[in-house]
Amino acid sequence: MADKAKDRNTLLQGMMDITDKEFSLFSKMIYKNFGIDLNESKRSLLVRRLQFIVRKQGFVNFQGYYDYLMKNPTDGNFTELVNRITTNYTFFNREPDHFDYFSKVVLPWMHQTHVANNNRDLRVWCAAASTGEEPYMLAMLLLEFLGSHYVNWSAGVLGTDISERALSTAIKGRYPIDEFDKLPIHLRNRWFKKNGTGELEAVPKLKNEVTYRRFNLINKIYPFKRPFDVIFCRNVMIYFDNPTKEYVVSKLYDCLVPGGYLFLGHSESITRGNNRFNYILPAVYRK
Repeated sequence: MADKAKDRNTLLQGMMDITDKEFSLFSKMIYKNFGIDLNESKRSLLVRRLQFIVRKQGFVNFQGYYDYLMKNPTDGNFTELVNRITTNYTFFNREPDHFDYFSKVVLPWMHQTHVANNNRDLRVWCAAASTGEEPYMLAMLLLEFLGSHYVNWSAGVLGTDISERALSTAIKGRYPIDEFDKLPIHLRNRWFKKNGTGELEAVPKLKNEVTYRRFNLINKIYPFKRPFDVIFCRNVMIYFDNPTKEYVVSKLYDCLVPGGYLFLGHSESITRGNNRFNYILPAVYRK
């Protein structure tokens, strides 16, 4: 414990300083472009995440990096910024009661509704895909539920995230074995195989059922041609202030079919003010 404390003190001593002006400039710029609310409590986090870029690119301070971004506002530069400030912590079968409800209640409803309407297009969107564990989880459950009849359906999962770095990992579909601790063994054995690096990799059949795209939830236009049956948008609202949350929730509502489901993270909720959703379970809502 003493060694860990010493290492942490050494790291903190090596941290760059950020002025009040610099912190304010970055906070406003990050909020404007990504909707992420960085208040004073996130000051040290911002420094830890961005000082690597500042030093790597040879800027003497954060102001120099900020000025560079303003003069060179390319997608590549802003992608590197958002890759640094976002946290992509996730694992398979996280908050498992949601997946249990999805399998036992939502999927049967989807199936029954689409059969009744003679429509075999099942649409599921994971709007905070991170490194892919959640969209692959949803795709596995879809495949398991439909079984041999899956080929008769137009089904699959759209996974979007703001971080290209996270999406790159998701597309590869390769993960350390310890990330599967909470995943039922029969799902792991069926849908993942060991590769040459000792990791587990999604089998082609599973990879083919997930489409990944970069998307910013605070965009004005949500470019989806048809609505979704289900949207998982878990553990991303915690980064937004209330106005941004209300905006995103409203856009997600418009992207759902009547009766469609929205899943948030267990630490997240929807305010009851102008909310159009019906509360179903903790962090589960319905249009």
